[in-house]
Amino acid sequence: MSQPSPIDPVESASTAPAAGSVPADTIETDPPFAPDLSIGSSSTTPYEDYVQAGVLTHLQHPLSDDPGEMVFLVTTQVMELWFTVIVHEWSTAAEALRRDDLTVARDALRRSTYELEALNAAWKPLARLTPAQFNAYRSALGEGSGFQSAMYRRMEFLLGEKSASMLVPHRGASREHAELEKALQEPSLWDEVLRLLARRGHAVPEAVLQRDPALRYEADPAVEAVWAGIYAGSQECELVQLGEALTDVAELVWRWRNDHLVATRRAMGAKMGTGGSAGVAWLEKRARKNVFPELWTARSHV
Repeated sequence: MSQPSPIDPVESASTAPAAGSVPADTIETDPPFAPDLSIGSSSTTPYEDYVQAGVLTHLQHPLSDDPGEMVFLVTTQVMELWFTVIVHEWSTAAEALRRDDLTVARDALRRSTYELEALNAAWKPLARLTPAQFNAYRSALGEGSGFQSAMYRRMEFLLGEKSASMLVPHRGASREHAELEKALQEPSLWDEVLRLLARRGHAVPEAVLQRDPALRYEADPAVEAVWAGIYAGSQECELVQLGEALTDVAELVWRWRNDHLVATRRAMGAKMGTGGSAGVAWLEKRARKNVFPELWTARSHV
């Protein structure tokens, strides 16, 4: 029977820890890799001060004993944060369009498409809920419903989906009500697009330009003709790029609405929604509506 080979002195020297060597789990804390661990030792860290992580991670207060409620609660809060960012982007784009700054407007719209993709991906933790799983904590919502979200309502107002009645649920919250009232009265993102087209010499009807911005936007055949002309003309490259950026936004909003519809249909079928909404029937109606409608219908005439 063969005997074990003697230990190779070279191998032994290369694998054995050297005398006085530093444990492997501390190597990355030595210069030049070491972070300054003394930062924040007397209070909070600069990261905490900037991100407010301690606030964000302690905003979850489940009202049931079901572990799935935590997922629902955090996912919904994440959606609210994405709503906030997207409202910021679309407001930035609207302001840039007022200044005829298409570069800043397109950049903001392009960023918002990435944010909309992240928002839509937030449905994934909820998209496969069975009715029993949702029912385990549904009662914790009480009369709460997504249509009561003030930030989501501001998103809809920026898209031209105006409705004064949607301020009613917020009449008890002075800050949210004031912000929504201001957003209701201001021109939408689409209004600013049409005003820009008029300043560029396109035949946007005066009735469209002078309409009450607090009312829901309704598609106009003359606006459709303007967009058909822009898409047909090679000299309008800058406006075509704007139209495509807006179409990307509109497509992702449509996908958001459909993802919401599918997730709700899987979790609760055709039952009445929370907050007195019609549930799936309400969402089906919303999903059929196109954002920036003339951008879609104009393509049939190019």
